[in-house]
Amino acid sequence: MNLFAPIHVLSAGLQRREFSARELVDAYLARIRNLDPKLHAYAEVFEEAARRRAERADESLRAGRARSALHGIPIAYKDLLQVEGTIARGGAVGCDAISSVTSTAVQRLDAAGMIALGKTHMVEYAYGSWGTNTQAGTPWNPWDLATHRVPGGSSSGSGVAVGAALAPAALGSDTGGSIRIPASLCGVVGLKATVGRISNFGVMMLSDTLDTLGPIARDVEDAALLFDAMHGPDPLDPATLAHPRVDVLSGLREGISGMRFATLPEKELGAVEPAVMRGFGAALDVLRSLGARIETMTLPGDYAALADAVGKIISAEGYEKTQQRVDTNVPPMDEDVRARLATGKHIAALEYIRVLAARRRLKIEFAECLRDFDALLTPTTPLSAIPVADADQRHAPMSRLTRPANLLDLCALAVPCGFTEQGLPLSLQIIGRGYDEARVLRIGWAYERATDWHTRTPPL
Repeated sequence: MNLFAPIHVLSAGLQRREFSARELVDAYLARIRNLDPKLHAYAEVFEEAARRRAERADESLRAGRARSALHGIPIAYKDLLQVEGTIARGGAVGCDAISSVTSTAVQRLDAAGMIALGKTHMVEYAYGSWGTNTQAGTPWNPWDLATHRVPGGSSSGSGVAVGAALAPAALGSDTGGSIRIPASLCGVVGLKATVGRISNFGVMMLSDTLDTLGPIARDVEDAALLFDAMHGPDPLDPATLAHPRVDVLSGLREGISGMRFATLPEKELGAVEPAVMRGFGAALDVLRSLGARIETMTLPGDYAALADAVGKIISAEGYEKTQQRVDTNVPPMDEDVRARLATGKHIAALEYIRVLAARRRLKIEFAECLRDFDALLTPTTPLSAIPVADADQRHAPMSRLTRPANLLDLCALAVPCGFTEQGLPLSLQIIGRGYDEARVLRIGWAYERATDWHTRTPPL
């Protein structure tokens, strides 16, 4: 079996009895044992529990009682999702409390028949876009085994696990780009859902205003399947109650002919690696060839300033949640993360309230700008994966192009769109209006079908 195959292909193999769920789980567990000592994607592996669940999945499959297209498929979870009876560390060392609840997102994927392989490493408290963790260790980007390159954060282990086929899919969380950035740097697909689409119950939160869960997967169809299984109202998360379920699957293959896309003036993108711009330009050409129109959009404000506002919200809300640990440094924290969170101590209540008020105004202004467009297109990250040794922790360039979607309550999809001369992945970001996940997935699927970037695999 091909462990780099997307979920929908693996599901078809299970249905045709080409292999069993137990054989599939065993194959991924063997790959984890072989490669994860180097790649460091997993914080914990649920080896025996995964095998037992696979055997139960096989019994149902043999009886013709598959719960969904996800039945019998393994998945990995970012280590801020609570699973009853296990530890959710949030990327921190010394946090050993056993969870008494299971997050709604995990419950829904369990109900669909998925099999948890384990928990993945992450940036401590989910606050960092490089993907580094000086305490628990930084996962290794699988596209360069000679040089330790940044995997992207904060869902670093989830990106590496899917990129290296240590799992066919994983869940991440996104506060300022934490799903899309590792998807970009690890050469896979990542979906940031709009806040309120997927329940945050049972999640170790960084920002109540901005946090949202989403899938990291091998292709867009898999992202759509996972989103379909997870999203919808949950009484345990009031933010979801105003957002009923939507159909993201039936229109996935309808194409994009006649759609109108916006791009930003180059000056608004800021400093972008030349290879990234070449890949982005080539992606735009593909979309034009599929019948889409692309125009430059005039912004109501400075795009970079949106990223700065996100930083203030994260720092203020993150510090409120971690104050005792940040102030005492007991147990010791990743000092880079501690410094970022500590800035929240100095954000006055008046400044925080003004940022939230500006956010409400900007959401209205940008919604008007996007009203006549089907999506806004940008590179996902301004850089490809740099060596960990070169990552400047005082700055966050990797999230500069992703953070605005969080501030403005938009949804966004990261899709592979090429490679640098060194063989490092590049990524296209498709930003849609809030709660328009069906459209961004449809656009991503059309682009993906016209290219083969998503089928490339790292040299493991």
